[in-house]
Amino acid sequence: MQKRTLGQGLEVSALSLGAMGYGAARELPDRDDMIKLLRTAVERGMDFFDTAEVYGPFTNEEMVGEALEPLRDQVKIATKFGWDVDPDTGVNSGNVNSRPDHIRRAIEGSLRRLRTDHIDLLYQHRVDPDVPMEDVAGVVKDLIAQGKVRWFGLSEAGANSIRCAHAVQPVAALQSEYSLWTREPEAEILPALEELGIGLVPFSPLGKGFLTGKIDVDTSFDKSDMRNSIPRFAPEAREANRKLIDLIGRIGGRHGATPAQVALAWLLARKPWIVPLFGTRKLERFEENVGAIDVHLTMEDLNEIEAANIEIQGARYPEEHMKRVGI
Repeated sequence: MQKRTLGQGLEVSALSLGAMGYGAARELPDRDDMIKLLRTAVERGMDFFDTAEVYGPFTNEEMVGEALEPLRDQVKIATKFGWDVDPDTGVNSGNVNSRPDHIRRAIEGSLRRLRTDHIDLLYQHRVDPDVPMEDVAGVVKDLIAQGKVRWFGLSEAGANSIRCAHAVQPVAALQSEYSLWTREPEAEILPALEELGIGLVPFSPLGKGFLTGKIDVDTSFDKSDMRNSIPRFAPEAREANRKLIDLIGRIGGRHGATPAQVALAWLLARKPWIVPLFGTRKLERFEENVGAIDVHLTMEDLNEIEAANIEIQGARYPEEHMKRVGI
């Protein structure tokens, strides 16, 4: 698989696999299959994997640790701190917490669950407005000096927070939502990252499944599915946003590519320091997504997307959730 370089020389596979859906909030019945998929991904050349203490909490890191322990020297593991998760019980208050003592305790737990002596890329999951970013970056700087962490990252942070953190400890990557239907980072975030030499790891590159073309106005979600609460997935929004699916479907037809592959290829074409992060629990979807690396969009394709100027209907998160991003 092709490689890409994020900030400060962090070289990773051009695509990353997110493990959020594996063991999140419960022990999945197909846990063994998920471990097999993670190991198969390594066999296919992927070496960049993403998890977080809050996924579960804890069960996700435990599964990733079990899956990748035999392959640890072949992979780079990213995890995250920043939610108010009790390190003993795993109870999550739902609030952010990046107090220095909490960060240190969280990292010890992550190292144990991941069965490793270091975390390759450590993200602050969400900015904590009650803790100066300089203090957060200072703690991570200490962890890097101790050898427990290799690179520092932020998630859903605003340009000012990125600059404040980077001045204390260079930031290797920002993980934020960016895709064909979430293009807000282009205004301030992407220019700041380019200026500072920071990579972007966009999550939800397939629009939480919408950009695969397999979701329409009649699609129903399980009652536990978070998409039920996202304005962008309201039936009327889905109907309006089908224009984007029609567009990437036409472009995909010219390349023998699926809509999902076009969506990922578009991100890969944006900047050489962008590494899309997708999630799947199925090997066939994994194979489809990594096939995007061989889809080379032409300037005509890219210009067609821009000229269409499709306005996406619906917010990407509920209003309360949006208050926690871009700080």
